Amino acid sequence: QVQLVESGGGLVQAGGSLRLSCAASGRTPSSYAMGWFRQAPGKEREFVAGITWPGGSTIYADSVKGRFTTSRDNAKNMIYLQMNSLKPEDTAVYYCALDPRWRLRTTNDYSWWGQGTQVTVSS
Repeated sequence: QVQLVESGGGLVQAGGSLRLSCAASGRTPSSYAMGWFRQAPGKEREFVAGITWPGGSTIYADSVKGRFTTSRDNAKNMIYLQMNSLKPEDTAVYYCALDPRWRLRTTNDYSWWGQGTQVTVSS
């Protein structure tokens, strides 16, 4: 079993930045894919960014490309989502997810999910 805990959400003005963190614990597989998703009120959960380990390949949704960056700190067993130039439409609950299948993908078929962290961007 793998446990994921997100942190770093909050309220920020448009144009500002936030960094989300996702701490993985438990029986983390030696190779895996991790994804960031978000869900705004009344909308379906959508893919934001993904990263594989090992390798560190990344993939981003078009809506965040050039503004968001995901990275991993292997020593700390953490992944991060750096969000810059935030817009009000980025407001959502953000989730990290992990899956032992080592391939980048935008679908939500990940095995383990965190509880989510709220990001609110004011205009």
